[in-house]
Formats: sequence, C-alpha cells, structure tokens
Amino acid sequence: MVDATAPRGGPLAVKPRLRGVSHQWAFFVSVACGVALVVAAGISLGLALALIRSLRSRPVNALIVVFVDIARALPPLVLILIAYFGLPNVGILLPSYVVLWLVLSLLLAAFAEEIFWAGILSVRKGQWEAARSTGLTYAQALFHVILPQAVRLTVPPLTNRTIAITKNTALGTVIGVPEILNQATTAESFSFNATPLMMGAIAYLVLFVPVVIAGRYIETRFAWRRA
Repeated sequence: MVDATAPRGGPLAVKPRLRGVSHQWAFFVSVACGVALVVAAGISLGLALALIRSLRSRPVNALIVVFVDIARALPPLVLILIAYFGLPNVGILLPSYVVLWLVLSLLLAAFAEEIFWAGILSVRKGQWEAARSTGLTYAQALFHVILPQAVRLTVPPLTNRTIAITKNTALGTVIGVPEILNQATTAESFSFNATPLMMGAIAYLVLFVPVVIAGRYIETRFAWRRA
C-alpha cells in the first residue's frame, strides 16, 4: 500500500528544489559580484581622474571636465540605451551585462572624480606649502599629505553616490540583463501576485544594507577628532 502522505516522487522530488535554491544563490552571488565590480572600477577610475586633474594640464583637464559633465547630465537609462543600441553601429558588440557594467562604472567614475577633486581642493594651501617645504616632491606631497585628508572628507558623499548609482542595476532589465528586478517581474507575470516583487525588494535590502553599514563605519572610523 502506498502512503498518501508521502511526498510525490519520493527522494527524487527534493533534487529539483535543491537545484532551484542553489541556482537562486548563484544568481544572487553573481549580482553581488557585479555590484562590487562596478564600485571598484568606478571609484578607482574616479580617483585616477582626480589625480590626473591635479596635475593642472589644461587640455587633459578639459577632456576630463567634458566627460564628467556629459556623464552627470544624461540620465543613466539614456546612457544605457545609447551604449547598447549605438555601439553595434560602430562595430562594437558587447553583451548586455557588459554594457550595464561599463555604463554604471563610468557614471560612478564621473561622480567620484568630482567628489575626490572637491576633497583635494578643500585641503588648505598651507598644507601643500608645508609639505613642499619639508623637501617632498609634488607627488609625495599629494599622496602622503593631501590625499589622506581629502579622502576623509569624501567618504560621506562618495558612499551616498555609490549606493545611488549601483541601485541602477535595476535599469538593466530594459536591455535584458537577468538582474533582480528582471527575475522578480518575470516571476510576478507567472504567479499573478506581488510576492516576487517583495522578495526582490528584500534582496536589494540584503545587497545594499551592508554597503550602507560599511560606509557609516568608514565615515566614523576616519572622522576628524575634535578637541
């Protein structure tokens, strides 16, 4: 006699469920790695551009300012669509996820460059003069005296801008990138309820709350000590 309370398919019915769970975790890890790559590439490029701009080369600075102003002026969705549909017209074919990573990285770099540049300019001129008077070269003064002070000032705005831009990974759904919103809306169309969208919102919280906490810790750790 067959037990009616036993799960259909016996032990074999568990394997598809386990495969589904492992697939979901792999998908979440891939999204988290993508976000981390955007943050690393965007902040690194932004810092490099700010350092290059500090060399005071007018032609180079003009190019940096044009890039930064265009990137900050255009909406992220417009940039994504231009890159995705425009690059093939000049013979550059990139996968949708590469286009999304490239656009968000460049966008974060544009904002990060302005934030780092503002931090460098906020350091008083006397700090430069004192560093140079000790015999330090321009590069040594920049890296050992000016930049540490500037970075401390840039942590709060840089953290906020990083979170705001990396959340734009949701825009990848318009070019077919299988990110969180894309998967949630697909599941919602089959289930006919908002539960998948709520699960997507929870996934975004799990992904970005640690970034907020890390930014707050860094801000507190490197805050100026008041007498």
